[in-house]
Amino acid sequence: MSPIAIAAIILLISLFANVPVFAAVLGSCITYFLFNPEAGITGALAIQRVISGMQSVPMLAIPFFVATGILMNYCGITERMLRFCKVLTGHMVGGLAQVNIVLSTLMGGMSGSSLADAAMEAKMLVPEMEKNGYERSFSSAVTAASSIITPLIPPGIAAIIYGSITNTSIGKLFVAGIVPAILLCFAMMVIVHFVAKKKGYPKIYDKRASGSELWEAFKPAALPLCLPIIIIGGIRLGFFTPTEAGAIAIVYALILGLGYKELKVKHIILCLKETVATTSSIMLIVGAATCFSWILTWENVPQNLTTMLISVCHNKYIFLLLVNVFLLIVGMFIEATAAQIVLAPMLVPVALAFGIDPVQFGMVFIFNMAIGSLTPPMGNLMFVTCGVTKCKSEEFIKASVPFYLLLFITLMAMTYIPFLTTSLPNLMYGV
Repeated sequence: MSPIAIAAIILLISLFANVPVFAAVLGSCITYFLFNPEAGITGALAIQRVISGMQSVPMLAIPFFVATGILMNYCGITERMLRFCKVLTGHMVGGLAQVNIVLSTLMGGMSGSSLADAAMEAKMLVPEMEKNGYERSFSSAVTAASSIITPLIPPGIAAIIYGSITNTSIGKLFVAGIVPAILLCFAMMVIVHFVAKKKGYPKIYDKRASGSELWEAFKPAALPLCLPIIIIGGIRLGFFTPTEAGAIAIVYALILGLGYKELKVKHIILCLKETVATTSSIMLIVGAATCFSWILTWENVPQNLTTMLISVCHNKYIFLLLVNVFLLIVGMFIEATAAQIVLAPMLVPVALAFGIDPVQFGMVFIFNMAIGSLTPPMGNLMFVTCGVTKCKSEEFIKASVPFYLLLFITLMAMTYIPFLTTSLPNLMYGV
């Protein structure tokens, strides 16, 4: 058996055994070097690849945007956004569930992380939903499913990682997710409407808010809502890079926190601790997966895969279908960041050979990984949400069925209607 096959088997066994992702990937890399001494590759090279993977300049955006999302919570911005969402959708059937979806969409432009978004909303909204008669399983399912919108809204961390490892424009990836995210938000609201009507979930308010009420609720949320506009506009106009945009986002969050007079020194210390912990977990996976990606390239796996798929699939639409099925299965078992860093360098050359737009393929890839985080048996998003709400996994899965169907339909639309993901980037950046 070849060393690369042994390494792949070790990786799969480790992941199924719930070994930490970075340890599983790094262990498979070490196995490869141990079983392949004749190639002249030393362990020192593995260490170099791990370190070089974490030293990528675009990756600096990750701790910046992680810190921004955490600061937004401590600045009182989340509460202001929540009040605005309640006024905006409180008159609808299933008002609190509608608030949950809209808040995920708006906060996605600040947190950049679906896990952070789900944990925050599970703590804030699910207890209130239960007090108002919502089932815990439905409340948890809405919270987790709506959090999938977060990776599509700029500045999603998944887009930063994908753009860095595939040399795809991060600015274009940021813009490409806006239209699918908005459509997904409205579609989820429609589903919640029918479910809430069937189960008798109440409205928050008896009548629609007046224009003055909307304005009063919008004013405190206006400045936070400007953050995605500042990021996209600044990158597009060339004022700063995506990495620099992360630093600017931190400064903007600090200014808002000081202006609202809710940010304390202890909050900044807590923010630094949480940022270090979150970034460390991400970068350990990035470093280990970068080493594994290098091994795949050394073994010509991407080139061989490209040749094989082109010989088997003479149609790009069949290729896209196979990729979707493959990524959905992978996403059920493997953490999204690790899967993205290992698989994207292999699949992107094939997609380009078929003439598929790299930005469209990037969004399809990212959305596949997001869906995987919600699906059993190892969906991180499912476990994070259920861990906070104390909801049983089987009840969560049952309540999530309508959302699974919607996410699959959205994935097919993004896959076979390129206009959804390429129209806005083409409009802003040119074809």
